[in-house]
Amino acid sequence: MKIFLTSFTQVGLVAINTLLISKGYLIGVFMVSFTISLLWCFNVSKISVSTLNQKLTYALGAGFGAITGILILNLIL
Repeated sequence: MKIFLTSFTQVGLVAINTLLISKGYLIGVFMVSFTISLLWCFNVSKISVSTLNQKLTYALGAGFGAITGILILNLIL
């Protein structure tokens, strides 16, 4: 579950950041980009030595995170 949530969060933030970039919200882009990069530093070390099942769980979290990130930002904006 932890691998799912870290991927979910990271890719959700990427989806949010994409929308922030398209709207030109520079402060939001900076803050979200910083958070994505920091989270990625922790994720890459965990997932690189994981099992196939953990990799699939990570990818599933990424898919759900992207959709959720877009939906959340659309509600906010």
